[in-house]
Amino acid sequence: MTSQLTRRIVLASRPEGAPKPENFRIEETALPPLKDGEVLLRIAYLSLDPYMRGRMSAAKSYAAPLAVGDVMEGGTVATVMESRHPDLQTGDVVLSHSGWQSHAVASGNAVRKLDPRAAPPSTALGVLGMPGFTAYAGLLTIGKPAADETVVVAAATGPVGSAVGQIARVKGARAVGIAGGEAKCAFLRDTLGFDAAVDHRAPDFAAQLAAACPNGIDVYFENVGGAVWDGVFPLLNDFARIPVCGLVAQYNQTAPFPGPDRLPLLMRDILSKSLTLRGFIQREFVDQRPAFIADMTKWIATGQVRYKEDIVSGLEAAPDAFVGLLEGRNFGKLLVQVSDLPA
Repeated sequence: MTSQLTRRIVLASRPEGAPKPENFRIEETALPPLKDGEVLLRIAYLSLDPYMRGRMSAAKSYAAPLAVGDVMEGGTVATVMESRHPDLQTGDVVLSHSGWQSHAVASGNAVRKLDPRAAPPSTALGVLGMPGFTAYAGLLTIGKPAADETVVVAAATGPVGSAVGQIARVKGARAVGIAGGEAKCAFLRDTLGFDAAVDHRAPDFAAQLAAACPNGIDVYFENVGGAVWDGVFPLLNDFARIPVCGLVAQYNQTAPFPGPDRLPLLMRDILSKSLTLRGFIQREFVDQRPAFIADMTKWIATGQVRYKEDIVSGLEAAPDAFVGLLEGRNFGKLLVQVSDLPA
């Protein structure tokens, strides 16, 4: 058969500070013919996530950076167009890691078949996927919230933060969300059932957060860093646990942070308050995935966990949507719809 063409977005140059349009390039190329065990995929949904900013940089991190010219990476939901794998057929819907492109060739052993009747396939990139699992594993393994404790989470309307707060509520804890803008804060309180929500853009953010946490903070799930951390830090109780999942406020930083060196204060309180501060990557807890799928599926079915998706259309929209993600413009799990799934 004729080789399948794919439109793809590649890393054109490494960003200095916030990514810009010139850091991305869209191109068209032919995919290689299928080998035994492989499948040809048509991408339906592309996940945009903050960790992708780190892949654009050459700085040392927990994963190798992209090379200039590489396809931007990311999780995808796709339709099988052609299969040379015995367990996959044309028309199957699968979870893959094919990146920012319209079509891809993948090993059949590297994709996971989805059942569209069990849950909307897009949720495999959100509440039932990596972000939901990140929330589940980080909160329950590191945060260990107990009944009546106060759990605070930053970026609380995003796919990780929204799941953190709702899981905390399932466990009997009090959930306080931090988000940007009154609309997002109202969504946390009125739709997701958070006990309180605080706008980090408010000029008196620190005072509002203190009022929302009269008994201090027992678990702080860190997604942001920066000024949000400055408001949280004085409120941490003895034996507080801080799972560090992300630092999105710092990803575009190109110069030293202003102000005095606060590391001595942090180290003092880690010691004097017996704080647990632990960074993590969700893949460390892969053995918990079956429990996560079972629990999250049940919580969604019972209405204990709800989710919101922010979907933009067209592969070409991915760069601007990604820049907006780093600026907090998205409202919910950010996805790019590249094509339609089969009916």
